[in-house]
Amino acid sequence: MDRADVDLFEKLVAQLNGFYQELSILVKKSQNDAVNLFKLKFINGVLRQCNDLLGENYRPFPDFEVFSSDDLPSNSDVTFIISQYIECAEKFRADNIKQAGIWWIWDLDEDDDDDKIRTAPPKKLGR
Repeated sequence: MDRADVDLFEKLVAQLNGFYQELSILVKKSQNDAVNLFKLKFINGVLRQCNDLLGENYRPFPDFEVFSSDDLPSNSDVTFIISQYIECAEKFRADNIKQAGIWWIWDLDEDDDDDKIRTAPPKKLGR
């Protein structure tokens, strides 16, 4: 991991959380309605980037890459998949951070003391 990977990771997780919050509202209203093509385009773009960053070891489902725009998925299907990506992203983060004194920092490839990036502790301390 390097600084650019951390920046991308944090951006993607923020986007996943935003999608999740938005879709959770839609699921409560109409869980079986299809996600519109406009939203699906952005969701798929983020999922593609997540797949690249997370790699085979952290992707939630090896046989899933993105949603088909020919067969629009339901709000609940997309919410389900995004929640799995959020959980796997946290596992990825937990495996790539370490404790340094009282802080948690990203375990970067560089050993430069000036290159420390603080982060929250892992959600599950048992890792």
